[in-house]
Amino acid sequence: MPSKKPKAGKSQQSKKGFKQQAPEIEESQDDSVSQLLGITIAAINATKALVPIDLAKGILGTIANILIIAQSVIKNKSDFQAIADKCETIRQILESATKDATEDDLRGPLGHALSQLNKSVNRINSDVASKKEQSFWKRLFTVTIDRDRITGWEKDLDHALGLFNFEAVAGMTIDMKYVKTALQLMGNVPCINIPKYRPTKPPSRPAMLYGRDGLVAELTNLVVNDEHLALIGPGGMGKSSLAKAILNEPLVTEKFADRRFFVTYDGLDPSSITFDTFMTRFAGALGMEIVGADPVRQISIFLCSASALVVLDNAETFEEASGSSTLGEIPPAIAEVANIPGVILVLTSRSRRNPPNVRWITKDIPPLDLSSAQAVFFQIYQHASLSEAEDNIKGLLKELDFHPLSINILANTAQQNSWSPTTLLRRWNDQHSKVLDAGKGKLQSLSDTMQLSLSSPSVQNLGENGLRALAIIAFLPQGLNEDLASDFLPSLPQIDTICDVLCTQSLVYRQDNFLKVLAPIRHYVRDSLQAPDSTCLEEMRAFYHRTVDWCSEERDHCADIIISDHLNIEHVVAFDLAHLPKETYPTCWRFLECLRWHLPRPTTLTPTISNIVENSSTWTLKAHCLSNLAWLYYTLSQLAEAAQAYQAAEALYLTAGDSENMGNCLITRADLLRAQGRFIQSQNLIDDLQHSDSWKALSETTTAQAWHVLDIARMYTFTVPADELFMKFLEDRAWGLKSKIWHWRANFYYGGDTTQVNTHLEEHLVQCTGPVHPSCRQITLEGLADVVFCEGRLSDAMAKLQTLIEMVEGEHSGDALWYTVRKAIVASKQGNYDLARELIRKASEPFQFFVLRNARAFLHQSYGSACIELTAGERDRAESYFTATIEGCDMQGNLVFKAFSTRGLGEVAFARGDFALAAQRFVETRSVCAEMGVPPQHLYSCTPLVTLSDKFEGWVFFLEGRSPFANVM
Repeated sequence: MPSKKPKAGKSQQSKKGFKQQAPEIEESQDDSVSQLLGITIAAINATKALVPIDLAKGILGTIANILIIAQSVIKNKSDFQAIADKCETIRQILESATKDATEDDLRGPLGHALSQLNKSVNRINSDVASKKEQSFWKRLFTVTIDRDRITGWEKDLDHALGLFNFEAVAGMTIDMKYVKTALQLMGNVPCINIPKYRPTKPPSRPAMLYGRDGLVAELTNLVVNDEHLALIGPGGMGKSSLAKAILNEPLVTEKFADRRFFVTYDGLDPSSITFDTFMTRFAGALGMEIVGADPVRQISIFLCSASALVVLDNAETFEEASGSSTLGEIPPAIAEVANIPGVILVLTSRSRRNPPNVRWITKDIPPLDLSSAQAVFFQIYQHASLSEAEDNIKGLLKELDFHPLSINILANTAQQNSWSPTTLLRRWNDQHSKVLDAGKGKLQSLSDTMQLSLSSPSVQNLGENGLRALAIIAFLPQGLNEDLASDFLPSLPQIDTICDVLCTQSLVYRQDNFLKVLAPIRHYVRDSLQAPDSTCLEEMRAFYHRTVDWCSEERDHCADIIISDHLNIEHVVAFDLAHLPKETYPTCWRFLECLRWHLPRPTTLTPTISNIVENSSTWTLKAHCLSNLAWLYYTLSQLAEAAQAYQAAEALYLTAGDSENMGNCLITRADLLRAQGRFIQSQNLIDDLQHSDSWKALSETTTAQAWHVLDIARMYTFTVPADELFMKFLEDRAWGLKSKIWHWRANFYYGGDTTQVNTHLEEHLVQCTGPVHPSCRQITLEGLADVVFCEGRLSDAMAKLQTLIEMVEGEHSGDALWYTVRKAIVASKQGNYDLARELIRKASEPFQFFVLRNARAFLHQSYGSACIELTAGERDRAESYFTATIEGCDMQGNLVFKAFSTRGLGEVAFARGDFALAAQRFVETRSVCAEMGVPPQHLYSCTPLVTLSDKFEGWVFFLEGRSPFANVM
């Protein structure tokens, strides 16, 4: 019904009551009406673009202008609420009445109704515009329009709208039900079709947000550039905190002002959420109250009025629910909102099932870095400072994969219980993930946040197989190799689909072709869910054991699996040694052999092997494991560890009565001592073996090997004449040629005739041309390089060394480096220092990881660089390299390079004129020579290519007792 003019008495009462209202209430009402006007204006403009009739477009433009003036100029905005209601009714009727209409329809009843409506709105627009002009000339910011005049305008609009009845437009095929409903909604009831609005404030920026500045800046930049974001990650990664931080960034507040909204779906059950619940939460966060049908339209009308940023937090709740056929409305609703110009959406979700038809930029939220993790922890934990507990806590935080929620819970638990760092570590080692259940709710309990993910419909639909797969992924330190998954777990034929679901729910993540879990999830699965079932364990064991058994020294498919899954295989071997030891011993030593061939690195199997119970059934098996472990250590140049493992294997072989393998281990250990420059100890080991009862039980080949190692040690110590070295097995099929080569090399090092030595070595080189003697060819070329170098034929020496490099390159990178270092030293003696340095640099590149593969390579490189710089006159740099080499030697127990480098420091001091320091260094060098068993004057006799240039005479003066070292003892 049209509104009636109030009686005078009532009007006076109303005015009196109005004056008694508190100013803030009046202001609040005006703010609400202003928001209402804005909503209605936006809706009218949107409809204006859609209606096909120009006259209807003009009417809509006029009523939008009326409301714009009312919003910007009119002081008593609250009196315009009824006008706004009627303008919304006009919008709805014109949208329906003109649908599919043409200009021809204007000649009938529809045209008459539109004309009358047009006259009414133009008349009202004129009156309102005159008030705006009045405010301009009087320099007023606002003006007041008499309430009676506004009531008159209401009547005019009621009259015009009354023409839009069934009879007037009976000839039109329009939705009269919609028109009649709109007409019924006219009257004095405010906002009956417009949702009520209560302004809301976004949440504040989190107080503890460490290490996220760069990420917040990146995400903020995307938001202000109108990109929709999906922040994805497991529970506890800080997705919600990041979204709150973005809402409070200056660039965001500047662009979106008070239209920044945070819609949380936390606490809702995905299995019971409805579309109405979803929309009610959405509208509530916007400050709206949905009235009537079509909530999406009501929200869209509100969001149309100006730019807005909307965060949909915990989106996995409705993303999971929208998989149900009854909730198919949720994704289209989100897409419709996302397509509103100026509206930006930010999702936070554990699920990757983002609503379709929206151009999302997906960002996986990473863990914290170490520094930020420590900052968070010690901000909460006050019982020790970072400096006091850094090392202990650093390892613990790393064990948590720097997971923000786990760090927060752990720090709060330790703080509340007044645990010392030691107690905290003990509790963690004893209880693991149980320590992370400090309270109730996902913010205080790892179990609760894990259960939210595990209870999602998608995971529940996987049934028991989902948990089986998750248990295997959590069991393996590297996670599950996706390329091998179907062969690895044949009892789970849908493993690929299962892994896709687990990844979608952020329970696992993909990295380098592996499916992995974060450490807190791994601990939770191991501690609280289930261990891998027996079927999966047996399949996993069979696959890896078979791979190890089939692996050879050649690079093939099995070798590729060893390289890709080495940590997993190592873990399974360690697990099986504890549970199925007898079946696992062969796999253990073969795996160590595979590592040595294809991926030399330290192994965690050492303590597991050491703890194998020793009895008659395990002596030989454990010895095999130890000997292969020792060989791996030797490859890594961890010679002390290698010697220790060989010695342990020797004792077990001896106990088991296996003299041959015992002898091989002892001889190899003696050769290790020789490589470290411990020639006396090496000789003593072989001497003891030769005088033991086991000597006679050794094969001829092993006996020949023992004599060979002994003679190399004796060659360095000059304890027997050259004619007696390498003479016992000259006719042996396996060792004969090698013995002849070394005999003539020893003859040369002992001062034999150069021409004669060269002739014999060249003859032996011809005999080494076949593939059966590659090592013989190598040691022959080494000897020839020594000969031509000592003859001063440096170019020929360079050529021989280049041949050696090409011979071993790709297969024996350690040897290639050593030959390149020698070539660089020769180049420096030719005066070509730039070439020498470049050779060292290029040769060192494959060994940038030398700590893990071959630490001895560092000694070669560092000593070679020292020699080059000293020859080039760069004493400071040479001194630095010599010092670094000595430090490396002390760590590795290498006496040879220590003696060379200590002598080098003496030459640096001598060149500087510091004779006292030079004498001290030379005395130290002589002491190291004595420890090796090498006569000082023969320090370089067996390795002439690495000697310093003849121009460095300090060492010679010292040995001869010449000035300034005449009185040095």
